[in-house]
Amino acid sequence: MISLQEAVDDLYRIALVEGKRQSPNRLTMLADLCVEQLCQRGIVDAAKEIRVPGIGRAKIWDVGWPPEGKVRLGISLKSLLRNIPGTVPNRIDDLAGEMANVQLLSPEIVTGYIMVFDTAGGGLRQDGQTWVAFFREAVDRLSGRDAPAWAAGMVESSAVIEVDFSAGPRIVQAPDMDSFFDRLAISVKTRNPDQFTTEG
Repeated sequence: MISLQEAVDDLYRIALVEGKRQSPNRLTMLADLCVEQLCQRGIVDAAKEIRVPGIGRAKIWDVGWPPEGKVRLGISLKSLLRNIPGTVPNRIDDLAGEMANVQLLSPEIVTGYIMVFDTAGGGLRQDGQTWVAFFREAVDRLSGRDAPAWAAGMVESSAVIEVDFSAGPRIVQAPDMDSFFDRLAISVKTRNPDQFTTEG
């Protein structure tokens, strides 16, 4: 099984050591971790790079289930490694927009969001709050989507992973990833009971 530290190590290697911060492969191991964790919870055959239809346009999501037919679960993976003050507000808007795009077409879809946030270059906002705390609070407000409150632009479950890449691939603060995946699996099974004849 892939550990969160191994996924962070891989991101660090690609983005910092190899200097490929925008590489489409920088979060591949994190996507593999998601697939493994979903399978452990009975969501088998989840896959990477799944095309998910949206109200505005279809988009490739990092992880999706099932790989063929109507997509019932999508997980978006992001990393924020530089230009933190200039990027955080846009990433919050992007999160809400990305989710609303698919949810306005398929309100029942289950969505997850993982952000790897490098705090090394973050610093403080003018109000004295750290940028990562500001970002996490915004993501928390956009999390917990469930019936009957099917608000478009929110996610069922989210995880902000704090790292410090200034001297290596160090995880500063990790969320409870078991809870993250548990919430997604429960939501998928609850909304799609016909897809699960037995628990597993």
